[in-house]
Amino acid sequence: MFYIGCHLSVSDGYAAMGKTALSIGANTFQYFTRNPRGRGFKRPDAEDIAALTAFMQEHNFAPPLAHAPYTLNPASEVDRIRDYTREAMAEDISVLEEIPGALYNFHPGAHVGIGVQAGIANVAQTLNIVMKEDQRTTLLIETMAGKGTELGRNFEEVRGIIDGVDPALRSHVGVCLDTCHISDGGYDIAGETDAVLEEFDRIIGIDRLRAVHLNDSKNPVGAAKDRHEKIGEGFLGLAGITKIINHPMLRDLPFYLETPNELDGYAQEIALLRSQRTGE
Repeated sequence: MFYIGCHLSVSDGYAAMGKTALSIGANTFQYFTRNPRGRGFKRPDAEDIAALTAFMQEHNFAPPLAHAPYTLNPASEVDRIRDYTREAMAEDISVLEEIPGALYNFHPGAHVGIGVQAGIANVAQTLNIVMKEDQRTTLLIETMAGKGTELGRNFEEVRGIIDGVDPALRSHVGVCLDTCHISDGGYDIAGETDAVLEEFDRIIGIDRLRAVHLNDSKNPVGAAKDRHEKIGEGFLGLAGITKIINHPMLRDLPFYLETPNELDGYAQEIALLRSQRTGE
């Protein structure tokens, strides 16, 4: 099954996102758990979440990908930032426990001068605090492009975070591979797909890979810029994206578009990608 969706707004509620996804040919979707650049939090209505869950089961959806807000920085040494990050992540996880198979994607953050290893230790400590052994939600570390002091710019840094997590909690930690980010970070995922995924498997383990952010890039490999482009209009190109969605190590994962589009554009991209999918 080819699971493909895009980023949607949660402003009209959870069940509405499922209906919107279906209307544009998607069978999964991504959304922000709260204002991506703010600090407010309103707990979602339990009946709305239950309605979404029933809708997804009826229409054979992959689990939605909940995206943490950009204001979080689990790598920070600043008390107020670290405390807010942990409080917000714990709140988000408590909501996601109501959605079967829920995935919670987060940026590992920036070390802001304290050094890579100290930042990695802070991210791992944050996960150790916000997770519980009996939780159902899987937290996904997103691969990053490498701008500034952000962590997750290479597979070794992602593995370092996972290694710092309590062994009793590691089963709840996975990875979301962003195709634009890793290309900008120096991995030629479009041109050398086999080699990049073999390196991922060697360093992190392909079993940790649970989702893919499917984005083209405005910049060439290694640019460290993080500028998403529409599918087929960037440096990965339609041929590169087609290799990715059909690769045997990736094809059974859910794909989430974060390209610069409105709903009509996402519908067109989803239709295009379905036309490029083999063996369906």
